[in-house]
Amino acid sequence: MKTIIRFPSPVAIYARASAVGGTEHDGPLGALFDFHDQTDRFGADTWERSEEALSRTVLNLALSRAGESQDEIDLLFAGDLQNQCVASSAGCGSMGIPFCGLYGACSTSCEGLLLASLSLLASRETVRAAVVTTSHNAAAERQFRLPLEYGGQRPPTAQWTATAGGAFLLARSSEPFVKAPSPRISACLVGRAIDSGVTDGANMGAAMAPAAADTLLRFFASPDENPADYDRIVTGDLGTEGSALLSELLRENGLDLLGRHRDCGVLLFDPLKTDVHAGGSGCGCSASVLASLFLPALERGELRRILFLATGALMSPSNLLQGGTVLGIAPLIVLEGGKP
Repeated sequence: MKTIIRFPSPVAIYARASAVGGTEHDGPLGALFDFHDQTDRFGADTWERSEEALSRTVLNLALSRAGESQDEIDLLFAGDLQNQCVASSAGCGSMGIPFCGLYGACSTSCEGLLLASLSLLASRETVRAAVVTTSHNAAAERQFRLPLEYGGQRPPTAQWTATAGGAFLLARSSEPFVKAPSPRISACLVGRAIDSGVTDGANMGAAMAPAAADTLLRFFASPDENPADYDRIVTGDLGTEGSALLSELLRENGLDLLGRHRDCGVLLFDPLKTDVHAGGSGCGCSASVLASLFLPALERGELRRILFLATGALMSPSNLLQGGTVLGIAPLIVLEGGKP
């Protein structure tokens, strides 16, 4: 697992969906999302239950797009930012699908896609797998920092946890129900937990950028890989701070991404209209941008091949209070367009 895992046959993402809150819908990608709730409530009475409802909503949207029911899904990989991933377990785990709860912080969407792909290739008994990841601004702020009502001051390096979610349905590309132009996952590289000594919980970009650099340097160390072979190299949630640091780290190691790098945390919000400081973050940020922007571009043939590595800051408030650090992680998958 220390090297690139190249799949003997690709795994298809045959359906996907995205759902967001009001601030995210008002951003530059607003028209691309499948569903939004301007109140961020999603019909629930607390922020935590709102995220549970968001999780169910986005999975049901993906199922509806595929014309399938929850009973047809063999395995569900889902995660969020709440303690014990309760938004996922209470939101989607209660739907009766065999459930694997994940926690990779903001990298959870890519972790889920990677693990779902490996499970499909490992067992013929798994025909359909689902991946769901969500985050909610108000629920995350209450857990990791302070309730929004407190009105705490955020430093310039801080990022805005997205109220957003993405859902993906996966199957082996050889299955008869998989239709072109479904994007395909053809390879992956498991991320490593990187401790760069960051102790500032309000600067997640600084914790995640070294992990993203580690993954990309390992990936492009292969003689078979070159940044020029990819239309986009997409990171999740580095924001402006982390993206600048990633570029610096890669330059120091002789790697040039040739202008192909895009970051979901930078793309989700318009900084001139919304004060999100260093950009967006949260499990749902990269998941919603992947589902609404990059996968449709692959389906339409506008993009041919992309690298997707969602980045996560493995942060525990208790650990930081005890003098610990924020570790970063960045799993990677190779996505190819469904059109030849």
